[in-house]
Amino acid sequence: MNADPSQLSITTIRTLAMDAVQQANSGHPGMPMGCAPLAYVLFRETMRHDPAAPDWVGRDRFVLSAGHGSMLLYAALHLTGYERPTLDEIRAFRQWGSPTAGHPESFELPGVETTTGPLGQGVANGIGMALAAERLAAEFNRPGHDIVDHRIYGIVSDGDLMEGVASEASSLAGHLQLGRVTYLYDDNQITIDGSTDLAFSEDVLVRYDAYGWHTQRVEDANDLDAIRSAIKAADADPRPSLIAVRTVIGYGSPNKAGSSAAHGAPLGDDEVAATKAALDWPYEEPFHVPLEVRDHLDARERGNEQRTTWQARFDAYRDAHPDLAEEFERRVVRGELPAGWTDALPALAGKDATRKHSGKVIQALASALPELLGGSADLASSNNTDVDGGGDFSADDRSGRNLRFGVREHAMASMANGMALHGGVLPYVASFLIFTDYCRPAIRLAALMRQKVVYVMTHDSIGLGEDGPTHQPIEHLPSLRAIPGLTVLRPADGAETVAAWQVALESDGPSVLALTRQGLPDLGERPVGAVSRGAYVLRDVDGTPDVVLIGTGSEVQHCLEAADLLADDGIGARVVSMPSWERFSAQDVDYRTSVLPPQVPARVAVEAAVPFGWERWVGDHGAVIGMERFGASAPAERLFEEFGFTAENVAATAREVVDGVRSA
Repeated sequence: MNADPSQLSITTIRTLAMDAVQQANSGHPGMPMGCAPLAYVLFRETMRHDPAAPDWVGRDRFVLSAGHGSMLLYAALHLTGYERPTLDEIRAFRQWGSPTAGHPESFELPGVETTTGPLGQGVANGIGMALAAERLAAEFNRPGHDIVDHRIYGIVSDGDLMEGVASEASSLAGHLQLGRVTYLYDDNQITIDGSTDLAFSEDVLVRYDAYGWHTQRVEDANDLDAIRSAIKAADADPRPSLIAVRTVIGYGSPNKAGSSAAHGAPLGDDEVAATKAALDWPYEEPFHVPLEVRDHLDARERGNEQRTTWQARFDAYRDAHPDLAEEFERRVVRGELPAGWTDALPALAGKDATRKHSGKVIQALASALPELLGGSADLASSNNTDVDGGGDFSADDRSGRNLRFGVREHAMASMANGMALHGGVLPYVASFLIFTDYCRPAIRLAALMRQKVVYVMTHDSIGLGEDGPTHQPIEHLPSLRAIPGLTVLRPADGAETVAAWQVALESDGPSVLALTRQGLPDLGERPVGAVSRGAYVLRDVDGTPDVVLIGTGSEVQHCLEAADLLADDGIGARVVSMPSWERFSAQDVDYRTSVLPPQVPARVAVEAAVPFGWERWVGDHGAVIGMERFGASAPAERLFEEFGFTAENVAATAREVVDGVRSA
């Protein structure tokens, strides 16, 4: 057996991965086996991290974009001295209740910086982290006091680099010269279906050269000196870096190495044994970790020294710049909103588009919340997301408040996840609501990870008008509401828009603001905190109402007008504004029944979207006025009339519902 501690450590990473996948009878052994030398160099020698303080803000970040190789990360965390995962938790790989999930989940284990697995997401997450770090460095670093000086490292795969989101984000990273990023490319030339030649023959490094990245190639993953040298050169270059490392998937396996058979299935007991023999591994019992490996890889002493050194630098920074240090600790260390920030929220009234109301909220909050950082996918003037006088974040100016993502919706949303995960900034990103389709994988992951990202999605219905059905979202509201942990807010006027922003910024997870292109009337007074409860009574009648009209966003006005028409017929209509299903569902039953009384089964919901899901609120005797087909190209006013979003149609539908309930 090779007594070299580095090689023994690398072999231990490989055997842990083999054993865990074999015991689970599920997983991906090949990638960890091939990339074990990369993890060794990163976690033992390169990265600044302290296993005893996984959330230390001065640490380097590691992103395993190829999340299917999760055992590589679990082994690295365990062997370098993190409290978790324990060896027992590694034995329980992919099992119920174990934090060692099939793909790394940031909310399960300290040291897992982001949830990865959907390929390409980690590439963009890491780039978002680098952007956040650059912004914070511009805000807080001072001559002689570089307190924000960490880097982002990652391992990416062929599959990652095939995904469009990785291309989008990498293109922007090169444009912005986000030089804190160093990615090691697991160039093993194998995918699930076989050789990458089946679908992927481009020269990846030439492509990344064109993006403006610094690129290198290491011909053999087992050449540790070559890996060290490449990382050193990458870290010294001002550009983001991609190092293509030729690896062998399933390295050491006599019969499966270098083939797709090593990718996504256990090697099998016989092949595990044969592989261990080929690797000169003398231990028969699975999950064995030699004591000399524990000693060699233990990063706690080195990490403590690194953290202590950084803390001493920060203490000197505090002495020199006490106000900045206090602000850094609030934003970056504690992640708290400043006291009294809600005092900056404006009081908005009058007729206007809710997208414009939202823009006024952003302007009002910009000075009170310096951590608020965002932008649009080339639609800032339509989304109203620019901070006036804030400047553009660029390769030449890291102090800019406005992010220009270009036409890269998927990368934008995924980078926002990385920004939120990094901490110190509150990201908001914007496009048309229709393009949540392009953002959806990242929105879903934001909800899964419970990250505070605000999606400012305008042009929220057929009210978009003449651009026609390709740009008119109809199924998007119900599809977004189907994502657990995502708060969808569709405000009906200026006051609701202000309150929706407050809800989003106080939430523990992501929020979508669905905002109009067209102007909406002011709806007048309403109860304090009404929007935060998801739904509330906007107008009522004396006694028990005959019917409840429920609207969201631009359709609430039609409910109010319909209530007046119904009153002329002697029908008492309560009008409920329901800007957020999720917030309303979270209220106690007493509040929900006070808004939607069970003794009033006559209910009409009005929303310019597919009616899917509204049966929950209108019940068996109610009706929904919604979109049963795609829209059309015409002025918004004509579209609303043609599709029945008028006070007259709402009133007529309500009369039918009331008559049906009375005759039942």
